[in-house]
Amino acid sequence: MCKLCNLNPQKTEAFGERMINSLNEGALMLMVSVGHRTGLFDTMSRLEAATSHEIAQAAGLQERYVREWLGAMTTGRIVEARAAPNLEELHYQLPAEHAAVLTREVGADNIGVFAQYIPVLGYVEDDIVHCFQAGGGVPYERYNRFHEVMQEDSGLAVVSSLVSDVLPLVPGIQQQLEQGIRVLDIGCGSGRALNLMAQHYPNSVFVGYDLCEEPLETARREAQQRGLTNVHFEQRDLTHYTPEDAFDFITAFDAIHDQARPDYVLRSVYQSLKPDGSFLMVDINASSQVTQNMDHPVGTLLYTISTMHCMTVSLAQDGMGLGAMWGREKAREMLYEAGFTQIEEHLLEQDFQNRYFIIRK
Repeated sequence: MCKLCNLNPQKTEAFGERMINSLNEGALMLMVSVGHRTGLFDTMSRLEAATSHEIAQAAGLQERYVREWLGAMTTGRIVEARAAPNLEELHYQLPAEHAAVLTREVGADNIGVFAQYIPVLGYVEDDIVHCFQAGGGVPYERYNRFHEVMQEDSGLAVVSSLVSDVLPLVPGIQQQLEQGIRVLDIGCGSGRALNLMAQHYPNSVFVGYDLCEEPLETARREAQQRGLTNVHFEQRDLTHYTPEDAFDFITAFDAIHDQARPDYVLRSVYQSLKPDGSFLMVDINASSQVTQNMDHPVGTLLYTISTMHCMTVSLAQDGMGLGAMWGREKAREMLYEAGFTQIEEHLLEQDFQNRYFIIRK
């Protein structure tokens, strides 16, 4: 049967238009990433309508590149352009309403941070295509800037509200941290969350484990700059992690789904946690069923990140390839299988991306 013989022309045309729009929007996100990294949005938010020369000078950038970038921003309806009276040069302005979601000043609302995932993931497209054909996965070391972008993302989504909103979800934990307990962070990355807690709670001892040495160097450097002596970072493959010490509080910030064997890691967490301890697991807020994610505000983006990073880095270690969109149902199933019996779930109004699991034995 020929699928192309009885097409609905209106439906075909509408879908074609959607694909053209998607091409434009994808290209626009690449330019948004450039605007974020170069500080152009931050610069323009502080300027009145200005020429490309004035914007470039204020940002300390090359005018010719800024002018072409402004072309993409203008046709993409992010920047407004108008001809100045009696002048040939255009004047460009970033509307305040657009600056409210594209500048560093607005913190967690800054979409520019997330736009960076597009070029970062595009960097490994050839590797991913090869894996589609031959199987296997793409290891962490193949990614350019992923840890840097992830650090900025985590800083907005979790770290910025860690003390004020996240830790209060765990009953009594702030008082325990103030008195002094042992804390372990699984998949600590660049250590921003752990260093923040170590600084805020000097009576407690903090340990961070991660597979990659590069982000750990960043974590140690930050700890040294802050003068922290109660935090330690160690490179470990958590797939075969054998608990050596018991901890009062264990955290995992968007890290479990990336593991080669999340089931092994969760079992080790269970064994490492003291009988009256707490486990805070922050992970993607989604369902395990694709059809239940149709209205997810960034569902397509998250499945893309999962395909291009989360799933494949696990498969590169001969892992399960769980993926970022493993979902709350699978998460609960694996937590119960690890031995945990008490699981609470929370959402934070300012963070639609994550679900917060408070877990006890």
